[in-house]
Amino acid sequence: MIPPAFILVRPQMGENVGAAARAMLNFGLERMRIVDPRDGWPNPKAVAMASGAGRVLDQAGIFPDVAASIADCDFVFATTARGRELVKLVVTPERAMEMTRAMAAEGKRVGVLFGPERAGLENEDIVQANAIVTVDVNPEFPSLNLAQCVLLLGYEWRRQAGAVAPEVMELARTEFASRLDVEKLADHFEERLGAAGFFFPETKAAGMKANLRNMWGRLGLTRAEVQTFHGMLRQIAWALKSRRE
Repeated sequence: MIPPAFILVRPQMGENVGAAARAMLNFGLERMRIVDPRDGWPNPKAVAMASGAGRVLDQAGIFPDVAASIADCDFVFATTARGRELVKLVVTPERAMEMTRAMAAEGKRVGVLFGPERAGLENEDIVQANAIVTVDVNPEFPSLNLAQCVLLLGYEWRRQAGAVAPEVMELARTEFASRLDVEKLADHFEERLGAAGFFFPETKAAGMKANLRNMWGRLGLTRAEVQTFHGMLRQIAWALKSRRE
């Protein structure tokens, strides 16, 4: 699978190119292409800003125009926050990277165009793309920094791989309690609460116990937490017995 090429079109500041390289490498992307950089190339400010992502800059291809930068691409996205009065598919970053992974899996090459910092891509750039990628941003302030835009697309590329679960429970050197562990805890609570006269009146006792059992089953307790509850109940019972004596 060939990852997408991120193509920076006429970038104006070396610092932003370096920040874009850093954002790319954060998400495992290294295929950077640069079209007609304003301050020339190589750019020491880009290297300084890349902060460890220098290899992305070292491997970057330099092109005179957009057409040359996408000549080997089978599909091209253009990132823009403004309507251009062009009939063209418009997708979110999520959908764009979903499409990119599907095409890359078929051996196709995908390019993503990012415009210069001040005004973004021009119509003459966008007409060369197959689709537009846009983000639902504040309409009163829609402009994204170049590196921010690269970061958004890079994040979606990585996320589409499914390498990271959307939710993970860190168990801190323990594990979830088994159903038997939870059942024994419920028995212990019923024993102590029964001795304390909690299940009153008798006609409601069965429902009260069922509610408690349901609560314990719903909590998703760890073994350590179950043992803590057992310890609390034993300590309470011991303290009450000591007072009676």
